[in-house]
Amino acid sequence: MTTMKTAVIYEAGGPEVLKIEDRPVSVPKPGEVLIRVKAFGLNRSEMFTRQGLSPGVLFPRILGIEAVGTVAAAPGGDFAEGATVATAMGGMGRQFDGSYAEYTCVPAGQVQEVKTQLPWEVLGAVPEMLQTAWGSLFTALRLAAGESLLVRGGTTSVGLAAAAIAKAQGATVAATTRNPASADLLRASGADEVFIDDGAIAGIVRQARPDGFDKVLELVGTTTLKDSLRCARSSGLVCMTGMVGNKWSLDDFSPMEVIPTAVGLTTYDGGPKDFMRTPVQELVDQIAAGTLRLHIGRTFALDAIVEAHRCMEENRAGGKIVVLT
Repeated sequence: MTTMKTAVIYEAGGPEVLKIEDRPVSVPKPGEVLIRVKAFGLNRSEMFTRQGLSPGVLFPRILGIEAVGTVAAAPGGDFAEGATVATAMGGMGRQFDGSYAEYTCVPAGQVQEVKTQLPWEVLGAVPEMLQTAWGSLFTALRLAAGESLLVRGGTTSVGLAAAAIAKAQGATVAATTRNPASADLLRASGADEVFIDDGAIAGIVRQARPDGFDKVLELVGTTTLKDSLRCARSSGLVCMTGMVGNKWSLDDFSPMEVIPTAVGLTTYDGGPKDFMRTPVQELVDQIAAGTLRLHIGRTFALDAIVEAHRCMEENRAGGKIVVLT
């Protein structure tokens, strides 16, 4: 095949700026892998890029920071043709064209082979979501078995995955949601305790856990970060990973006022090396065995990419959005 269906963006704007059109299929060089994309997950960073909020991204561009599929060509012999693979990050959809297409060409050093019989709509949710959850928990927060974890923004796709992974690793997990109707979903995903979030939960957290949580994963962003810091115990650790609150900075940031004594604050923003360190095969095997629950929110066809982005922007998915090509 010399041409492929793609979703191209020529200018920043709403979901409607994503245009379906045919483009030439890239020819991979040694050290690159041409992947026949079978599925990819949507990510809020792609929404920010679409809105013009990713500095340095030039249009036109095919977005998409992750993909799963089969190897169409690997001139350097890094992978066998037809192998099932996953890829994420490394400039995909930003510095070079990404996964919103039937094919994508990426550096071999950011590709993992995966042996599984999971359907594409499940496997498509895996690369970025599990890399972000795993890296936040074990690289940034250094979570250990027996510790307590609070997931702020528990119904996000990363939040649901983080709760499930942390529970499987022996942590005690609590999660937050603004919607009381989502409490059962959180518990089914691994949360032992659920807090209904009105933007200021430190008071009720301290009533339930006077000493606070060992670790706090902040997925809402700067809008709740100050409050989340107050949910951590002395010598505890807070990791800011998510930005679903769509606010990038703290107003009038005063470290002495915002950060409680002896509470650590870190972030997680994984790149291709972090993806390659993520035990994707192990996690996929757990999903297949039913010991790690993965919650898929909605699936769409590539032709429906505009509606998929609209669904993400309006927070209507209730889990990870996966697009099938």
